[in-house]
Amino acid sequence: MRRLALQGSSTPGNLFSVGGDPRAREVRVVLWAVLALNLLVAFAKLFYGLMTGSLGMQADGFHSLFDGVSNVVGLIGLWLASAPPCDEHPYGHKKYETLAAAAIGGMLAATCVYLLWNSYAHWQGAVRPEVTAVSFGVMVATMAINYGVMRWERRKGKELRSEILVADSEHTGSDILTSFSVLAGLAAVRLGYPIMDPIVAVVIAAIIAKTAVSVLSETSRSLTDTARLDPEEIRAVVLQNEGVLDCHEIRTRGLPSHIFVDLSVHVSAGMSVADAHALAHGVEHSIKRCFDGVAEVIVHVEPDGHS
Repeated sequence: MRRLALQGSSTPGNLFSVGGDPRAREVRVVLWAVLALNLLVAFAKLFYGLMTGSLGMQADGFHSLFDGVSNVVGLIGLWLASAPPCDEHPYGHKKYETLAAAAIGGMLAATCVYLLWNSYAHWQGAVRPEVTAVSFGVMVATMAINYGVMRWERRKGKELRSEILVADSEHTGSDILTSFSVLAGLAAVRLGYPIMDPIVAVVIAAIIAKTAVSVLSETSRSLTDTARLDPEEIRAVVLQNEGVLDCHEIRTRGLPSHIFVDLSVHVSAGMSVADAHALAHGVEHSIKRCFDGVAEVIVHVEPDGHS
């Protein structure tokens, strides 16, 4: 089988560069655009939340701010993952992208703890926030922006098979749910129930915790080498290659966009080494043609009847 050449520098390119791998370039462009929008939304909520004393708006603002921080983490992870394979990392650096997604999940969990603590402190202090028409306007406007960002980022994440974009879109999606909760809390405060402000913050914390669990669960699939493809589907494709008598010991692992496959095939005991080598190449090409995201295929050729 062909092997990746372990030569050249293992240093990633410029963090701000959009050159190199087309997929990485497009993911990077999406992250930069989403970062700018997340910061706009976060500062709008935080500024007005601090002005009016609304813990719900401040909590939602911090949630949006962490959306921006997660974009930065994603960009750094993508930058590190873009380094070519080297002697110390012969399979490449793609799992840095997964580690970045896991870091996003960790930040979500930390945000949850922060909001629970602030909710308790706010409840103890019995602070009554000021609620105005502008409060509702800020929340509705930022929700509209977040909705557009979430739909676009999720679509691009699935299209590019990017764990970072999918994880980040989940983060943004939870921001929309929390904004709904904040709106309900603002309405309750306006009606004379200020206790709803810290209660809404607790609801937001619960939503963030659920999102954190979802993100960490998905990243764990890559970090623990969970199987990425159905072995029976791979076997069916391999058996269509002329000369393959059987296929077994099929294993897959890696990221959704960077999958490694290894398997064993049985061929006629009289097949020459050259023909077996050509057959292995054919098996590799057929798998890459039928399954998206496959980066490398290792084919072990065995003579039929070999135990």
